[in-house]
Amino acid sequence: MQVAVVGATGLVGTVMLEVLEERNFPVTTLLPVASAKSIGKEISFRGKQYKVIGLEQAVSERPDIAIFSAGGGISKEWAPRFADVGTTVVDNSSAWRMDPTKKLIVPEINASGLTHSDKIIANPNCSTIQMVMALAPLHQKYGIKRLVISTYQSITGTGVKAVDQYNNERNGSIGNPDDAYPHPIFENCLPHCDVFGDNGYTKEEMKLVHETRKILNDDAIGITATAVRVPVKGGHSECVNIEFKNSFDIEKVVEILSNTDGIEVQDEPSNNVYPMPLLSNGKDEVFVGRIRKDESQPNTLNMWIVSDNLRKGAATNAVQISEYLHQNKLIRTSTTLV
Repeated sequence: MQVAVVGATGLVGTVMLEVLEERNFPVTTLLPVASAKSIGKEISFRGKQYKVIGLEQAVSERPDIAIFSAGGGISKEWAPRFADVGTTVVDNSSAWRMDPTKKLIVPEINASGLTHSDKIIANPNCSTIQMVMALAPLHQKYGIKRLVISTYQSITGTGVKAVDQYNNERNGSIGNPDDAYPHPIFENCLPHCDVFGDNGYTKEEMKLVHETRKILNDDAIGITATAVRVPVKGGHSECVNIEFKNSFDIEKVVEILSNTDGIEVQDEPSNNVYPMPLLSNGKDEVFVGRIRKDESQPNTLNMWIVSDNLRKGAATNAVQISEYLHQNKLIRTSTTLV
């Protein structure tokens, strides 16, 4: 199988290569793709060196699958060009997520809806992925009426420039021209993830609203969100208040979550056991804890949800989609058209 990784030299792209290797994805030929300034550089994959190529050359190679993590503008322009030559694209940007003709996939929840004709498949936003992993089985059981979401998001969700800003500030250098944020992030919290819209919410907050409804296939869920950038290098954390249509039992909720693939319950607060981004770093699971009833109104639950935003929140989810496509013969391979 010929696999292109578009954005291979970026934060998420680097992790994608690690995940492809760790999970032994059947890559016969790797095509690492990046911007013009990176063309010709070498990267290592499974002990071999590969030269970075440009997008034009990658399209001409007609790879079987292309995993994109290079920004929405690149995806909008180039994903259709790959699809036109028969390549299946799994895109990590926001470019296609809310396109009604494209599927927004978290494999554990809705991969079964994928077909041969899906040539561009959207990977959800990192904060959405980890949250819906915990919400989906509970929505199926109790029906979600409303969500109140507060996120505490790692600087790695912004990219290399944000990590550089954090490191510079930690070393005493503040106010550099290449800073990713309008204020210092070291020892600070910014209630500002992405740009603000006319409604006063940021794009990140509205992604949580729209993507959650699309993945859970329920536009009636009331959702409000506040997204905060925190000085953490890896892992997003979320406090989610869930109002259900039906009554629930805490023990049953814990049982459902404990039996859900990809979820690990860490909920022993008396022993100081609860999810933390520090402990999620480098792992693929979504960690859930602080599971408790909201005592201010009926049928309402509070949960704390943590996951590595570069792995399950991005790279791992994209690779899992690719695995599903391969295992179910939904993509062309170099020797077979299925």
